[in-house]
Amino acid sequence: MAADRPGGARRWAVVAGVLTITVEAGWLLATGPAAALVSDLGAITVASCAATACGIAARRHPPQLRRFWVLLATTMALAAIGRVVWTVGRLTANALPHTPLIGLIFFAGLVTGTAALLSAVSAPRSAVGRARVLLDGVIVGLALLPVAWVVVYREMASAELDGTATALGMLYPMLDLIQLAVLISVAGPARPLWPALTLLGASLAVRAGADAVYVSMIAQGTYQPGHPVDVCWPLSYLLVAMASRHPPPADLDQIDETAEAPPLPWWRVALPYLTVGAAIAAVLTAGEPSSVIYASGVALLAALAVRQALAANENRRLAARLRRLAYTDQLTGLPNRLLFTRRLRQSIAALTESGRVAVLLLDLDGFKQVNDRFGHATGDAMLSEAAARMRSAVGDAGLIARLGGDEFAVLLDPAHDPARLADRLLAVLADGTVTSASIGIAEYGPHHCGDADLLRDADIAMYAAKAAGKSAYRFCTPQLRKAAVDRAELIADLRRAVDDGGQFELAYQPIVDVGTGRIRGAEALVRWRHPRLGLLSPARFLPLAEETGLVLPLDRWVLATACHDAAAWQQLAPGTTVAVNLAPAQLRRPDLIGMVAGSVSAAGLAAPRLTLELTETALIDSTDEVLSRLAQLRELDVRISIDDFGTGYSSLSYLHRLPATDLKIDRSFVDRLDSPDPKAYATVEMVTRLADAFGLVVVAEGVETEVQHGAVAAIGCPRAQGYRYGRPQPVAQLRQLITAR
Repeated sequence: MAADRPGGARRWAVVAGVLTITVEAGWLLATGPAAALVSDLGAITVASCAATACGIAARRHPPQLRRFWVLLATTMALAAIGRVVWTVGRLTANALPHTPLIGLIFFAGLVTGTAALLSAVSAPRSAVGRARVLLDGVIVGLALLPVAWVVVYREMASAELDGTATALGMLYPMLDLIQLAVLISVAGPARPLWPALTLLGASLAVRAGADAVYVSMIAQGTYQPGHPVDVCWPLSYLLVAMASRHPPPADLDQIDETAEAPPLPWWRVALPYLTVGAAIAAVLTAGEPSSVIYASGVALLAALAVRQALAANENRRLAARLRRLAYTDQLTGLPNRLLFTRRLRQSIAALTESGRVAVLLLDLDGFKQVNDRFGHATGDAMLSEAAARMRSAVGDAGLIARLGGDEFAVLLDPAHDPARLADRLLAVLADGTVTSASIGIAEYGPHHCGDADLLRDADIAMYAAKAAGKSAYRFCTPQLRKAAVDRAELIADLRRAVDDGGQFELAYQPIVDVGTGRIRGAEALVRWRHPRLGLLSPARFLPLAEETGLVLPLDRWVLATACHDAAAWQQLAPGTTVAVNLAPAQLRRPDLIGMVAGSVSAAGLAAPRLTLELTETALIDSTDEVLSRLAQLRELDVRISIDDFGTGYSSLSYLHRLPATDLKIDRSFVDRLDSPDPKAYATVEMVTRLADAFGLVVVAEGVETEVQHGAVAAIGCPRAQGYRYGRPQPVAQLRQLITAR
């Protein structure tokens, strides 16, 4: 129950305020005796209740809201004290006590109230942001003062004002509007509106209306203490007390103090300037301007000048920040590709005959595997650590930048040796938890046309370093450059050949029955008849096709052509099969089943006569989705062969999962059958028995000699393939070989 006591105190404070206002309103409307005193006592009582409620809220709410409620409690306490002083002055002077002391007390309450709004959780965190909000409120208040003067207070021009203090008291409605504009600005457009701020806004609106009516009646000389309008001030205090009963915002713990402020809505930006337009219209229709309009206009111009100066300063800082963001990598803090390219171009433009421009291009080795295995958070941490180590190694030797991903570059200072810096970079990366790097070095020369050429050569050298075993560096040489150009030209030729389709040929290598020598099938092997380089083997172009994705359309052509050829030779040797190799990328294609079914159907080939050969490594890495596709292929009666068995991470578990029908023993095991090594014989025999246990048809690859043939026959391997039985040959020669046997 002790925990509920503060909440109960706030509730009783609100109840006391409601009862006080009810009694006061009834008394004033009924024009009871001593109405002025009742009005004063009511305002003092409700303001004291509101101060108490806000003070309790300051103790019960989280630290983020403590200052907010303390300032509101101070504001309500000042309201109560000011009303006490007002009451004493009115009773002793028997007139409205517009004294400097009372004006100072109420003005202090306006300051603390505004400070409370600027300390709300949704208010700007920076001093500049709070100053901007306050200036916008001042502009709104000053702009609406001429409007109010023309529309409501025109009679003030002839009113007898009781000195400077009374004139300053007329500014209360404007100050109320300033507070209301500040509250609107800090209400938090990026998150749901906190109900407590809604009640505070209603309180300010009620007080602004009451002050406006009060000033108008003073100007007309019709105000008497105890007027029903006096109820509005305690009502505004009551709304503050009611606001204190609302719990803190639900997302208070999720507010990131360091997060980027959301963009302001258009109306929030336009609010002060819309009111300035209204002020201009009021001045134009006012006729001869009064001293109030003149003074408010001067003050408004001053506020606008300060606001524009603040905006200009913010724009300057924002431009500097945007410039930093544009040229800085956000993860590592290093310069990014844009800045590096700009500095490189400047260095090339300033290059003299005796000068040198050198670039080091670094790529972290095995970084993709780190991301895939441990996640991007670990990868980002590794990049940050690597960047810090490389920055310390480079020092003043050049400009290091992150170009993207795990790729970094150094623009070397001409006074430093690139090889020595490369050694230093490799050393600092090796001395830690980060991965190693491969570094390519290129120097600008007459054969370069710009920064792109220089970076291309550094990239060529970097890949040469990777090919040399990684954790190394290489200079770009004419030989490396020529090899890279030749490779790029070959890729371009390959792309044109795939689009054309007329430069590829299929050669078929027989697969025979070891015991009888009868041809049981043939493996389709693609060749490329290059118009300039002649007939190219698969080893020359298939790696490039896989790297560029051209292997997918190439596989489709091979599959369709092989099915067509196999359908034609079925008349000579019914039941023989054709084996087609599929790239691992095909297994991830959702159209794989349709491609295979369409090729078989279009060729008129029975599905069991087609064998799809898939490498062991690709099958081991199969996902459930890939296994599902393989099962669908088996439902079509297409055979599936595990190619190059024994070269990957062979496991009995994956043999259970794969819907395979054939198994091909890799030629590296068959080659050793020529030697007297008993382990080679035992290996082939073990694989054969294992496959037989799983119901798989075994094919021994690479049988070239009589000794190897005799060994696989003695082991009991049912089928074999190799030069001993026939070399890869065009389909016409294969047909002749089938006929001869």
